[in-house]
Amino acid sequence: MTPLQRFKNLVEVDKKDIYQILMYAILGGVISLSLPLGIQSIVNFIQAGKVSTSWIVLVIMVVIGVAFVGILKIMQYRITENLQQKIFVRSSFEFAYRFPKIKFNYLYNYSAPELANRFFDTLSVQKGFSKLLLDIFGAVLQILFGVILLSLYHPFFIFFGFIILAILYFIFKLNFTAGLETSLKESKYKYRVAHWIQEIARNHLSFKSKNVFEFSLQKNDKIVSKYLVQRENHFAILRRQFIQLTGFKVLVTAGLLIIGGILVLNQQMNIGQFVAAEIIILTIITAVEKLFSGLELFYDVLTSLEKLGTVVDMEIETEKANPNYQLEDDPIIIETNNVCFKFPDSESPVLQNINLKIEPNDCVLIEGENGSGKTTLLRILSRLIEPSIGNVFINNVNYKKFAIEDYQSKIGIITINDTLFEGTILENITCKNPKITNQKLKEVTDNLDLTNYIKRLPSGFDTRVYAEGKQINSSIIQKILLARCIINEPKILFLEEPLSKVDPKQSNQIIDYLTDKKHDWTLVIISQNDYWATKVNKRFILEKGEIISKK
Repeated sequence: MTPLQRFKNLVEVDKKDIYQILMYAILGGVISLSLPLGIQSIVNFIQAGKVSTSWIVLVIMVVIGVAFVGILKIMQYRITENLQQKIFVRSSFEFAYRFPKIKFNYLYNYSAPELANRFFDTLSVQKGFSKLLLDIFGAVLQILFGVILLSLYHPFFIFFGFIILAILYFIFKLNFTAGLETSLKESKYKYRVAHWIQEIARNHLSFKSKNVFEFSLQKNDKIVSKYLVQRENHFAILRRQFIQLTGFKVLVTAGLLIIGGILVLNQQMNIGQFVAAEIIILTIITAVEKLFSGLELFYDVLTSLEKLGTVVDMEIETEKANPNYQLEDDPIIIETNNVCFKFPDSESPVLQNINLKIEPNDCVLIEGENGSGKTTLLRILSRLIEPSIGNVFINNVNYKKFAIEDYQSKIGIITINDTLFEGTILENITCKNPKITNQKLKEVTDNLDLTNYIKRLPSGFDTRVYAEGKQINSSIIQKILLARCIINEPKILFLEEPLSKVDPKQSNQIIDYLTDKKHDWTLVIISQNDYWATKVNKRFILEKGEIISKK
């Protein structure tokens, strides 16, 4: 999708509001450009040396016209404020909805936090779009109405008006493509700078080392230098536009003044008409300046839409539930048939010819050396990623028949990269699920040895957790993640090193709790803790992406 198509879609969504703004702009433009006619009449009365009722009425009408144009502007501001709010709300929900559902292959070569930074382009779209609607609509209408009004004074102004419009189109056509391309390149390096700063902030302790610190500055200098090159290229286009605009203003001003002067000298226009024409000329010049300043803003809006589109265009998991295939409360059997998986940038598969079966209430341990494919297998079984080749069956039915949402609502999962989100401890455990009772919360925290820790906190469950749980011990973080995972009593638990930071004694107690036969769930675990091996009934050992042993 091109940037212009994205802009068109943006207009299409809120076209009713935009039509209103356009109607107010037309009405305001008509009134604004009728004011010179009133001024012309007032000048004619003053020339006659008479103070009459008509003169007073005209003055009042001009003042009322100015006030009414101001009221129309206020109404336009109200509508554009509504538009800004709608754009922000839609964009925030678009990002919040999409990130958990974006397919693995689309995020593989990206940093998710860096992509999330694209949301800030929403602010540019908000401000830029509303300003374009107010200024550009008004400027275009002022130019058109101004030329039409000038043509009423003399037919020659019609010819001059066509010249004005042709020059404006030529300037726009000459600069638009290059201006948009340089704006996109500038924005690309702007985000690279922001991402590198984010990387420094994320690893700020590592960057305290002198060598690493100097490297960070050198890399920042390299990226910023590339940004400045692209910024300078974009400025060159803007400068060229400004030079063309200046020449255009000189041409229009000189042309209209000369034409107006000649018409007055030839008595084809009177002084009042000449004064009114000069006001119109100044209005046209002002409108042209707005138009060209708006063109720079137009580049920024299109660039921002393109950056937002990087996220919006990523394919998401959209499988819909087949009414004939729903899990409901049935026990879940998972079976794989010759499953293989290859990463997008890899020539050889990470997994190949995986055939296994996991039945209800099984306790399965997946073992193998680092790089053997354990994590990838766990993510395929939990439907976080899809196999490249082969099939996965749920209850003897191809898993694609079931909606992802349906399946994932029945499982709990912890991956090695999981951490806490910003909120309270209670929110991190329950996610504000109203079905979770205090009794259930106490049972889970008691069995995970969390209750005593939470009791010692001044705010208890309402203790604020900051991003990634920086102020909390790593073992407590793992317990909170595990509590979140099991509190909804899922049918299957997929756990990747869930207790690696917990001391051995507590870890073994929690393993005893998780593997207790009173729980009606299936366990699939990846762990280096040897105690799991004494509790499971199945063990799959991987080597170089293949199952070499089933126990």
